[in-house]
Amino acid sequence: MNQSLAALRLGSAKQAAASLAAGSSTGKGAAHRARGYAADAKAKNPYSHTLRLPRTGFPLRADAARREKEFRKRCTDTLYEWQLENNRGEKFILHDGPPYANGDLHIGHFMNKVLKDIINRYQVMQGRRVVYIPGFDGHGLPIEQKALECLKAQDRDSLDPMAIRKLARDFALEAVKRQTKSFKEYGVMGDWSHPYLTLDPGYEADQLGIFKVMVERGYIYRQNKPVYWSPSSHTALAEAELEYNDKHVSTSVYVKMPLTSESAAKLGATTGDVSALIWTTTPWTLPANRAIAVRHDLEYVLARVVEGGGSSAAEYQLLVGKDRLAAIAELLPEGSSIAELGTFAGKQLEGLEYTSPISGKQCRVLLADYVTGDSGTGLVHSAPGHGQEDYEFGLANGIEIFSPVDDYGRFTNEAGPTLAGKEVLGEGSRAVVDMLTAQGLLLSQQKFTHSYPYDWRTKLPIIQRATPQWFANVGDLKASACESLREVAIVPESSRRRLESYVTGRSEWCISRQRVWGVPIPVFYNAASGEPLLTAESIDHVISVIRDRGGSDAWWMLPTEELLAPAYRSDGNTYIKGNDTMDVWFDSGSSWRVLDSVAKDRAGAYADMYLEGSDQHRGWFQSSLLTSNAVRGVAPYRTLLTHGFTLDEQRRKMSKSMGNTLVPDRVINGGRDKKKEPAYGVDLLRLVVGSTDYTHDVSFGPGIFAQFSDVIRKIRGTVRFMLGNLDGFTADKLVPYEQMSSIDRYMLHELYHFKQAARTAFEKYDFFRAMQAVNNFTNSELSAFYFDISKDCLYVNGEWDLQRRSTLTALFRILVDYTTTLAPVTCHLAEEVWSFAEVSQRALGKTTGSVFQEPWDQTLAEWDNPELAAEWAALRRVRAVANQAIEAARTAKLIGSSLEAELDVFVPLESRLGRLLTKHAGELRRVCITSQASVHEIGGTATMAGEFAFEDRVAAFGEDAPVRVVSRRSLLHKCPRCWNLHSTQVDALCGRCDDVVAQEHGCQELK
Repeated sequence: MNQSLAALRLGSAKQAAASLAAGSSTGKGAAHRARGYAADAKAKNPYSHTLRLPRTGFPLRADAARREKEFRKRCTDTLYEWQLENNRGEKFILHDGPPYANGDLHIGHFMNKVLKDIINRYQVMQGRRVVYIPGFDGHGLPIEQKALECLKAQDRDSLDPMAIRKLARDFALEAVKRQTKSFKEYGVMGDWSHPYLTLDPGYEADQLGIFKVMVERGYIYRQNKPVYWSPSSHTALAEAELEYNDKHVSTSVYVKMPLTSESAAKLGATTGDVSALIWTTTPWTLPANRAIAVRHDLEYVLARVVEGGGSSAAEYQLLVGKDRLAAIAELLPEGSSIAELGTFAGKQLEGLEYTSPISGKQCRVLLADYVTGDSGTGLVHSAPGHGQEDYEFGLANGIEIFSPVDDYGRFTNEAGPTLAGKEVLGEGSRAVVDMLTAQGLLLSQQKFTHSYPYDWRTKLPIIQRATPQWFANVGDLKASACESLREVAIVPESSRRRLESYVTGRSEWCISRQRVWGVPIPVFYNAASGEPLLTAESIDHVISVIRDRGGSDAWWMLPTEELLAPAYRSDGNTYIKGNDTMDVWFDSGSSWRVLDSVAKDRAGAYADMYLEGSDQHRGWFQSSLLTSNAVRGVAPYRTLLTHGFTLDEQRRKMSKSMGNTLVPDRVINGGRDKKKEPAYGVDLLRLVVGSTDYTHDVSFGPGIFAQFSDVIRKIRGTVRFMLGNLDGFTADKLVPYEQMSSIDRYMLHELYHFKQAARTAFEKYDFFRAMQAVNNFTNSELSAFYFDISKDCLYVNGEWDLQRRSTLTALFRILVDYTTTLAPVTCHLAEEVWSFAEVSQRALGKTTGSVFQEPWDQTLAEWDNPELAAEWAALRRVRAVANQAIEAARTAKLIGSSLEAELDVFVPLESRLGRLLTKHAGELRRVCITSQASVHEIGGTATMAGEFAFEDRVAAFGEDAPVRVVSRRSLLHKCPRCWNLHSTQVDALCGRCDDVVAQEHGCQELK
């Protein structure tokens, strides 16, 4: 099954399903052998009622959409409380990252919650007490926008804050209700009666408590500086709220910035038209230009440019980076010339003055280390109000932080009457270019496609704009945060560097938002000076008001006097309350506080695990890490697990515009046309999730579902075989291990190693490897081997026959551990199997009402028998040689079923293989599913007429022995009861069947 494993490593659900469904091919031989039992049972047989054919009501077809509901309550709804009350192991806390309560669920939600549920169910079956409190993110712009979508634009603009908040709250609570219903239908076990909601008053108060500690420790500050700003959302954004559009088209411009005559003279310029040449991809920032930056150790040239010829020739001089002169020459009109007049070091240019073209302000050329000479012109336009690097440059040089752009992304009056009111990313940018052209300062403009940040909610471009905002000082936190990550296990390990780079790559976190649906930043401003009031005492009072007055609505409902702490009500100042709300990442990043009561005994990380998509490295994983370190000095998680995104079958990202999105409910319950959209049920989708490498992106689609439907059917067929044969099996029929037959003990050895492989996979969260182990065990060990050779014994032998009871004992052990292995992934199927088998109650005297009340691993160490396994590995290789000889006889139409054949196996009898075959000579016919088999010394015996031989070398016990198998049609007659060719007379029972019929059915005449 290496192809299947390779497919799973690649995270391809489609390839994995195909391989899982195919399994290990048993060839034509197995199909022919099957005729001797299940198919032949349909023929008229006077002894059919004496056979012990499988009997069970367990259906081969799942009818999952209907049947799963019958088992959901006991394997999900009641299980959570049961395991907390009855399990005695230590707690396992998986903390839920809250999904936005802004609509219905998609396939990505399904994958996320099912991965968590697989882990939780495995932990329950390890005897641990699982704590899983589902969460919902109820604040923020996504919810506010969704709530307002149903209103007309004029109606939205007329709403007051409380009206907006009520609409948003109602929308969020309704979404929580719908999402909860869906998650429960997915079979996700948890404390659904007591989820945490970020909009609950208690949660809001706890969040402000975290904020207060960060204020006390100096992590929170306010500053007028550039932030990511969304004109479409009218709010500041954090980096985690951005996505990048690789197909964004911008206009880049080369602009002449005229030097003053004094500065031109310092360069030895010979004409009055002398300019520093800059290049920018954001022409809309030119009204805020306040400096030009050059690098001290770069070389610059003053170049003479002549455009055209004759009387119409235009001559001017440009200051550019020496390494960029050739590139600038290519921008000039055809027939132009450019020549160097002088060379200068960057440090010689410091202090030169120029006139900024749009504002008309006189500005300076200054030195900066971030300037490079490999792009643009080597001179960088600086607008400290529109970029972090420019901002820091401006602070260092005492430059005004200026940004003439409003909340809607439009130029303000400060940009001048020509630009005022125009959108900077559209008409305003074009107007700037027109003004430059009119002034004769535009050397060149070009369109180019590049990656540009967009608002992840509105899918529209953002800008950087200086506004007064509240920040958390990440610079003082990131060292301890990264240090605490050393104690965290990260799966996959490769994502550790990604998270660390996001933490170390930022110095601050903009936590203020200009919206009303959220937790308020509890700040007051002095009405006269504008100075903020934000102290532990002032925050504590706001927290108490929020707890007592029903939540954060109090901030908007109550007058400032009631929100102010008593000490500030009569201090001689007048205060006004702020209007900003907190970033929703601060909301969800505070959720570890929910675990206070259940993890109060833990000094370190509260949660054993956080599990979310890879986008949360710069989102919830990071915000939780920062707030927890700020308050508790530790990471909030012991293990961090990351999964990929969901794709369609063509490995394309799912989107509504492409029409390739998948709604889990339609896969589970089917569409209107059940032929085109069958109802696959929950467990099939769960199996897709559990069978693919979720650390990469995972594909979902109709073709994949159809293939996994075959996988489910194969599993159900395997279980059905065991259940059918175990019908009537009771504890008094169990055979002690030491009395079991060799092959049955060998199967327990294989079961033991299958379980260990699955355990290792579950412990490492490599669920697809566990399902790969299920697949290999199902196809290679059970279906293609053990079930095949056990049917004769199971169907024909007497009820109390030791060999039959030995095989049933092995089947019972296999059924239990096979089912418990599947249980964390296909929970409904496992529960259905348990309801039919009732094996625990019947065979072991237990009263468990659910498979999840069973230990996950019930194998015993004594079953591990490498020596026995080596013997059976050798026997199976000989069986493979025998199958070739049998197939040759079948191809020649000498036999139909393999039961019509008898074999002579030739081997060096003194070899270890020969001694093994002699030892198991009595079992060899059963292993090869023939009527007779005997072992002989290998020699030069010729093949007789009607015989078919196949010879090969078999590696066993460190030797390489020759094996020759000769097959022929048996000369004996078919027993009408067991179909083996063991009878000496036509239509007569063989000796075995004669004994069974006589003992169990008396001597009555059988017709």
